[in-house]
Amino acid sequence: MSTPPDPHRPVSRHWRFTGWLLAAVWLFFLNIPLLTALHQPEVWRRVVGATTLVAFGVCYVCVFQWARACRLAHRPIPLVRAWAALGLLVGLGLAGIPGTDGDWLTTLVFVAAAAVFLLPNRQALVVVALAALTPPVTAALVPGWEAEGTVVFAVLLASFAMFGVTRLTQRNTELQAAQQEIRRLAVAEERARTARDLHDILGHSLTVVTVKAELAGRLLELDPARAAAEIADVERLARQALADVRGTVGAYREVRLTTELAGARSALAAAGIVAELPETVPALPAERDELFGWTVREGVTNVVRHSGARRCEIRVSPGAVEVRDDGRGPVGEPDAAGHGLVGLRERARRLDATVTVGRRPGGRGFLLRVALPAER
Repeated sequence: MSTPPDPHRPVSRHWRFTGWLLAAVWLFFLNIPLLTALHQPEVWRRVVGATTLVAFGVCYVCVFQWARACRLAHRPIPLVRAWAALGLLVGLGLAGIPGTDGDWLTTLVFVAAAAVFLLPNRQALVVVALAALTPPVTAALVPGWEAEGTVVFAVLLASFAMFGVTRLTQRNTELQAAQQEIRRLAVAEERARTARDLHDILGHSLTVVTVKAELAGRLLELDPARAAAEIADVERLARQALADVRGTVGAYREVRLTTELAGARSALAAAGIVAELPETVPALPAERDELFGWTVREGVTNVVRHSGARRCEIRVSPGAVEVRDDGRGPVGEPDAAGHGLVGLRERARRLDATVTVGRRPGGRGFLLRVALPAER
């Protein structure tokens, strides 16, 4: 069986590259302040402007990739580090003013987008509002700087777009986690089903093998020919159990009512229990035939193991199957069940069938009944 993927596994190279690309493609909009810096008359202004813008772009991509990796790994983004990263971006934008003049305001678009990606909603909203108000405020306070309406619009648009990206990333992460949990539960259910089947198969087969081996031991001196026949049966049953186990592991095993009735006759006879079995059985759909077969197997196993009965009766109709005996009856609560009955109830539930377990009505003994709804 396959193991479900680890939700905390490292992000693949493909997704790491995609993350860098998603962040880097927007740096194209830094071309306006970069051109302003490269056209400065003084060399030092050109150097300061170009250097700070390059550093700003590198830091923005690194911050975006770091935050994205945290989200993909289901780790919270540390708030102190998020504010420190935003402070670094704002500081680099301000440091480039000698080379970029008023065009440094373009960096606020990236600061606002990073805030939406890094911070909780309310804190991010504060940062976005401050970034949107900065261009008109600075235009009013600094001579020569114009009110950049396009920057304000870009800040709001980029923030809204990043909000959508953030929610999309969050939903995709939740969806992946849900899919991984579904796969994990499916594997667990399949393991439980296989364990139940192995328990039912081996519980029945080994019970019959044990009874026949004990009988052969008692007959060894009294009737060697009969003892040899019982030992041959033990060998046959052991081989059949091995084949059933292999079939279960390979998911090719099939339980049929007629086969289980034949096995029940042999097991009851070996245990010295008189068997009253139907001579013929009605034609049944495949799923119902398999369910009735499991019922006979589980019921006869319990009769041979626990009942102390002298007689066992199996009744089969198109809508129900019963296994009843005249033994000591159930011990403890009537609905108490071991692994076999738990598995039988789960199989019955798939066909909306009811499982009745308890004392035989009107007398001693044990009753196991599986019945389907009348309309089926």
